[in-house]
Amino acid sequence: MTHSNDSLSPDSLRPSPVVAPPTKPPLRRPVSLALQGGGSHGAFTWGVLDALLEDDRLEIDGISGTSAGAVNAVAVAHGFAQAKGKGAAEAHRQARLVLDRVWRGVANLGGMGSMAQGMMKMMMGGWTPESLGAGSFGGAMSALISPYQSNPLGINPLRGLLEREIDFAALARLNAPRVFVSATHVRTGRAEIFDGKRLTLDAVMASTCLPTVFQAVEIDGEHYWDGGFSANPALQPLITGCAAPDIVLVQLNPLRRESTPQSPQDIEDRVNELTFNASLLSQMRSIDFINRMLDSGHLREGDEYRSLHLHRIDGGEAMGGLPASSKLSTDPAMIEKLFMLGRDAATHWLGKHMAEVGRKTTIDIRRDYVGNLPKGV
Repeated sequence: MTHSNDSLSPDSLRPSPVVAPPTKPPLRRPVSLALQGGGSHGAFTWGVLDALLEDDRLEIDGISGTSAGAVNAVAVAHGFAQAKGKGAAEAHRQARLVLDRVWRGVANLGGMGSMAQGMMKMMMGGWTPESLGAGSFGGAMSALISPYQSNPLGINPLRGLLEREIDFAALARLNAPRVFVSATHVRTGRAEIFDGKRLTLDAVMASTCLPTVFQAVEIDGEHYWDGGFSANPALQPLITGCAAPDIVLVQLNPLRRESTPQSPQDIEDRVNELTFNASLLSQMRSIDFINRMLDSGHLREGDEYRSLHLHRIDGGEAMGGLPASSKLSTDPAMIEKLFMLGRDAATHWLGKHMAEVGRKTTIDIRRDYVGNLPKGV
């Protein structure tokens, strides 16, 4: 994961004998980014963002992220805050550096994960999560021990990492891009959107809080779990809170599987995929309905309703061979592989669809997200 070398040699400090005319800054096309959650699979999104920021042809108007998508969102925003007033190119460079530091930090947590697996192996008399199957193992253990028993102090290494790397006070002062993080309100099941001054470290920890692993996160007397249960990711804030006519979705959970799962682990993996895609399908159906009403003239475009161009960089397709249980792995080799897969997917998308940004939708919403509906729906 080697990026550009920022060091300056003595020769680079010497004045050039010929002063080149100033280059015209590139015309960037405004988009909002919707970043789906998916645990360690968020390293794929890191690779996507790295390639998009390096390409430098997009102007990021807003970012909505859930779970790992929330981590990526605040990392990008921190880079922009660090480069405030220094131009888009520097903001993109800083964002890439912050993403790199955060995900290297996540990979370093893999050593702690290995220690935890070793301890669990001893507790289980030599059995490992791998030999039992990660899905069945996790399900059996969570049925016996809650995180309030297994982790009474609420320790989460990700909190310390984000506390070191992200200046949330600076994010609260950032005007662009607007950043939205979603979590699930435990009592009501509704999505809670955190932005501006409410976008704190606790908000991101709430968005990433898997209830079978960590205690619910308390914010202002209310408790929250992972945002993937209610909005993965939340698209509405990008529609009502941002001006960009295009939304680029980075999707981590596969939409379809060609075969019907039969083993307990495969069934549990597919159930998890369906659960964490359910809110996205619902939101896409609403967007498709509004777009069709606008096209037919039944709705008038204005402040309340506007047409959107939707695009997708599909991690679910690129990572189709990885089981859902791998989302809990922070193995450095896997993180590296996912990063490269994300870069490749984004580079392919840019080559195929960049010219269509600002002009039209590049995914088939009805085929992929809506399905067959009765006539008139």
